[in-house]
Amino acid sequence: MNTASEFISAHVASTFDVAQIRRDFPVLNQEVHGKPLVYLDNAATTQKPRAVIEAVDSFYRNDNANIHRGVHLLSERATRNYEDARKKVQRFINAADSKEIIFVRGATEAINLVAQSYGRSNLKTGDEILITEMEHHSNIVPWQMLCEQTGAILKVVPFNDWGELQMEEFHRLLNAKTRLVAVVQVSNSLGTINPVKQIIDAAHAQGTPVLVDGAQSVPHMAVDVQALDCDFFVLSGHKLFAPTGVGVLYGKAALLDAMPPYQGGGDMIRTVSFDKTQFNALPYKFEAGTPHIAGVIGLGAAIDYLDAIGMEAIAAYEHELLDYATAAAQQTPGLTLVGTAEEKASILAFLVDGIHAHDLGTILDHEGVAIRAGHHCTMPVMQHFGVAATARASFAFYNTYDDVDRLVAAIAKAKEMFGR
Repeated sequence: MNTASEFISAHVASTFDVAQIRRDFPVLNQEVHGKPLVYLDNAATTQKPRAVIEAVDSFYRNDNANIHRGVHLLSERATRNYEDARKKVQRFINAADSKEIIFVRGATEAINLVAQSYGRSNLKTGDEILITEMEHHSNIVPWQMLCEQTGAILKVVPFNDWGELQMEEFHRLLNAKTRLVAVVQVSNSLGTINPVKQIIDAAHAQGTPVLVDGAQSVPHMAVDVQALDCDFFVLSGHKLFAPTGVGVLYGKAALLDAMPPYQGGGDMIRTVSFDKTQFNALPYKFEAGTPHIAGVIGLGAAIDYLDAIGMEAIAAYEHELLDYATAAAQQTPGLTLVGTAEEKASILAFLVDGIHAHDLGTILDHEGVAIRAGHHCTMPVMQHFGVAATARASFAFYNTYDDVDRLVAAIAKAKEMFGR
């Protein structure tokens, strides 16, 4: 295998200055157990650039006030920054209108919102919801709950041993009873990039709406919801280099307009009497109560930061980094990759002979390398491969080839400790 420096000089665009980027992330500049931190748990949550940290800090230092209510200057500034963030999200995913952007706590709440608002209004006994075998629990459990409430039936598209959806099974399961398709764009446990445009087109051909779980796709690639023509798209801010506790539901305006509110109170009302409540217009109809104002403003700052780098440049760099990591893993004796789809993004899941994933994660932590070990909230994926857990290294654009080399060296250390 080439050395890291040889690989970099041969493959990486000189315009992507990862060293400069790393200086924007203060948390990366620390030691763990006496060794420089290598953070490879980005699928769980990403680190935050200084621009996001300072935006949140500035809100609480200078503008802290509630939004859409006050007539004083602080409230007006907070409202303006909050609504500016909505427009930034709109541009980032190319929604047609900012009123199609609903701020929620995360992708999980966004899916639950669609299940309980759209689902309970439109599904009945015998209707079918189509998901895939590689969904995160957040895109399984809300639909199971909806099925119990409505009598609808959950259908599951399987994947093959490479971690690719069996599209012939998708087309077989998609039928006149299918009232909703919910599919992940990038698998958090396998890294597979699913053919969501193909899925959306097939579903729309028979009038079935599609929800796309974009929690793992938006940090790694450009997303255009109008080009995809998806009906709903969900994302989590904390996986997009923004604070925790904030996320986005995108929905086509006509669908959102027709849906009843998800929660009651606060901004979602226009008038209230003891006889009747009139609900607010989009997007406020779905934003009950005081929202995570600082988190939304931080999300806007994260999008500004990503826009300055460019999602195409990020995707290209991460693709080369994943290729390098995959090649290194394939040359490591006793290591088995889990998920080898042709189209992948930034996830390297694996097993090491004779070492439980949790033990491996602990040893790597003491080498300064942070990975995730477990079922990754995708127990059906683990059941497919007949394992209880995998080790997962997940990359972001601030990771380097040296990070990969440190990961490989730490795995070798673990094997030595276990006599493998």
